[in-house]
Amino acid sequence: MEQATTVIVQPRDKKKEWGIWKIALYMFLITAVEYVFAFTMEAGTLRNVIFVTLTIVKAFYIVSEFMHLGHEAKGLMYSIVLPMIFVIWLIVARVNLEGAAIKDSRGIVDYEGTEQVDPDH
Repeated sequence: MEQATTVIVQPRDKKKEWGIWKIALYMFLITAVEYVFAFTMEAGTLRNVIFVTLTIVKAFYIVSEFMHLGHEAKGLMYSIVLPMIFVIWLIVARVNLEGAAIKDSRGIVDYEGTEQVDPDH
């Protein structure tokens, strides 16, 4: 039994192609802003919050466009993106908790922005 397959080549869809380039441009701009913050701001909580926020925005665009969930029901897209926010919060909370416990066990005390070893420990 012989089976024949016919392939029909569709013309390029300029609108879809522009949409992909637009999302790639957004992600490039967000990454450029991250680099500006990385090299112009001092390390601290604000810079970390900015990085996490911009990373979540980039993850939203990736899930929306490249995983094709932007054209699905919004609930499906949010069911993937929102748990990621809680997982990131959990990781940050655990790192903060464990870091504080390690500093406490080593007797490191933060006096006026400088870490010093507590002599009474």
